[in-house]
Amino acid sequence: MSFLMPVLLLFLIVCAVFVAFTKNPLSAIIIYMAFSLIMSIIWALMQSPDLAITEAAVGAGVTSILMFVALKKIHAIDVKETKEGKEDKDNE
Repeated sequence: MSFLMPVLLLFLIVCAVFVAFTKNPLSAIIIYMAFSLIMSIIWALMQSPDLAITEAAVGAGVTSILMFVALKKIHAIDVKETKEGKEDKDNE
């Protein structure tokens, strides 16, 4: 466990930096999910199973799904529509 904790903390810092600097909102959500899963593993290693389950359910589960739905509602992750829009502009 003494080796695993610093590695997880390093991954946690890397995820936090990447989610702050990424331009693509979909990538940011996926990195945020990884951040929440790493955090839940850290809580489990610290012998706090209630916090680990809550972090996994709320952080990686519910919050990420709500973010995906919000991006879908504002048409930020419609790949097909984006490609068609670019092709229409190229044809003009």
